[in-house]
Amino acid sequence: MFSIWKSTPNLQLPAEKKEKETSQKEAFSERERTSEGSTNNKTMKAELGYCSLLLLLLTIDVWGQQSRPRPRPKPPTTRRPPKKEPEPKEPTDFPPVIIGPPSSFPDCPRECLCPASFPNALYCENRNLRKVPVIPPRTHYLYLQNNYIDSVTADPFNNATELKWVNLGNNRIRSIEKQVFQKLPNLLHLYMQRNLLKEVPSNLPAGLEQLRLSRNQISKIAPGAFNKMKDLALLDLHHNKISDSNLAKNIFKDLKNLVQLNLAHNILRKMPANIPNSISQLFLDKNNIEEIPQNYFKDFSNLAFVRLNYNQLTDKGLPKMVFNISTLLDLHLAHNNLTSVPFFNSHLEHLHLNNNNIERINGTEICPFTPFTLSEDVNDPDHVPRLRYLRLDGNHLTPPIPLDVIMCFRHLHSIVI
Repeated sequence: MFSIWKSTPNLQLPAEKKEKETSQKEAFSERERTSEGSTNNKTMKAELGYCSLLLLLLTIDVWGQQSRPRPRPKPPTTRRPPKKEPEPKEPTDFPPVIIGPPSSFPDCPRECLCPASFPNALYCENRNLRKVPVIPPRTHYLYLQNNYIDSVTADPFNNATELKWVNLGNNRIRSIEKQVFQKLPNLLHLYMQRNLLKEVPSNLPAGLEQLRLSRNQISKIAPGAFNKMKDLALLDLHHNKISDSNLAKNIFKDLKNLVQLNLAHNILRKMPANIPNSISQLFLDKNNIEEIPQNYFKDFSNLAFVRLNYNQLTDKGLPKMVFNISTLLDLHLAHNNLTSVPFFNSHLEHLHLNNNNIERINGTEICPFTPFTLSEDVNDPDHVPRLRYLRLDGNHLTPPIPLDVIMCFRHLHSIVI
């Protein structure tokens, strides 16, 4: 038999329960008031402490400012010039030399190519060379362009007396021994463009026919540099640093057979003096030339091409008849300061006047012939101007072209305006 016990809860009266809850609430409220009072006291003490500390710091700071001496004014400092940047150094690590293929010639340098089909040629271009190899005596044509050669000494040319053509373009040549060219009496063509030369090499062979020294840093041409070079036909000095003071008065006097003279991209302010009258092509673009002397081209019996683009020419700097040259075929005067079309000879075929300040064009003024002398036959070379190409764009002109221009220049094929 199982017995089941059941607990009975203590029972209290409602009145006694309410009195007990009331007494508990009053005790709790009393504790809270006591706690708040103590907290307020602590807060007030902390605030008084902070105020005292702040007052002390302010007092110290004021005292320090009164006792601190005033700073003395600094003397004015002189401005130092900016430091000059060092010039870029040449690289010290060059690519390795490229060895040429085997050759049937025992004297062929290992770095070069000696083709059996052309035994007088030595091909050493694009081989990363730092110096000139020994040149075999049989060599007439030497190609050394596009390497890293920085100087040319005489020893490699000791037996190369038959050389006629030497190409040393696009290297880093700064110096050339004087004895080099004394060993090359038969040299006809010398190409040394795109190097680092600062002056025209001395003791050049008298028999040279072509001398190319463009794109160097040449600012010095020694008097007599071209003496006795009566066979020189081409002299290329463009893209250098040649000024009027670098060109002696008679620097070109011995060049009796000069055909082309290129002095473009230099710093000339005047037309070069005493140019041989054998000249056919004169290139003076990209200088600072302001005027052309009267009768400058008077004795030029072969002059056919003149380029004076990108200069400072004005109408005042061009004498009226300066381009009245019967042999002149091509005249370039673009990118100057001209305001009118200059007079030119009836034999001129191409005229470039673009990018000037020309505002009008008058056919009556520039026509080499009067309307009464113009031939009815357009094939008559003596009485009809030969102008075929006229460029006038980049000026202050507006179409159409005046009728008198068309009537005068009947051979015109193209007018750019």
